[in-house]
Amino acid sequence: MTTRRKSAAPSPRSRAKHSAAGRRLITAAKEALAHARDEVALSSYAVEVPKAVDVAAVRRRLGLSQRAFARAFGLDVTAIHAWEQDRRRPDCAARVLIRVIAREPEAVKRALAPGRG
Repeated sequence: MTTRRKSAAPSPRSRAKHSAAGRRLITAAKEALAHARDEVALSSYAVEVPKAVDVAAVRRRLGLSQRAFARAFGLDVTAIHAWEQDRRRPDCAARVLIRVIAREPEAVKRALAPGRG
């Protein structure tokens, strides 16, 4: 009994079956390989994490009490009290979240809404 070997290269017929997502994955894999071989440089961006944030100013600009602010954005109200009274400083992740809330509060609310993956 003879066994058939599959060709390493896809046939024209199977090539047409690739979905758009599949084609993007293949393109991304080729780009990653080229980057690993130092054949291309991938684009990048820098992130600026604020050293300090004025939580009270952000909260007041949104017209929210400390409790409502905490509830709206999944924060601990006691942490907000401590931040606003300078007893504690928000950690890096909290400073990033406060910066995003300051710039795009509705986006944060949508992202945190129940029922989202």
